[in-house]
Amino acid sequence: MKNLIMHGLLAGILASVGSIIYLNIYQEAFGVDYSEIINIGSIAGSCMIGCILMTAAYAVLIHYKKAKLIGWLNVIIAVLSFASIIGPIGMSLPLTIEYPELFPGLVIPMHFFPALAFFTIYPFFLKQENPV
Repeated sequence: MKNLIMHGLLAGILASVGSIIYLNIYQEAFGVDYSEIINIGSIAGSCMIGCILMTAAYAVLIHYKKAKLIGWLNVIIAVLSFASIIGPIGMSLPLTIEYPELFPGLVIPMHFFPALAFFTIYPFFLKQENPV
């Protein structure tokens, strides 16, 4: 269980750092500033919450000896990541924001960072005696 918690926390930190780096690169490259809408705290918080939820789902499956369903959980996580982009696509920004058409290009990739980080570091946290 401790191994799983470390996995979730590290994935959350990795996703947060990646998202913040992406935010800075994107805003610098396109000369936009969306700090009125999103900030580093909200980005880091959402990444951490996403990874903690994935960890909790894994923990439930492992606790109830349903580790063979982890593949289906991964599919559900991917589908939910895609479904979560509906919000930014339909979001109407304040009129004071310049270049509102660039906002989805900033936040949509960030919706995939938690799952990407979680799945990327998963092999490093596998136990040799229980590779699921």
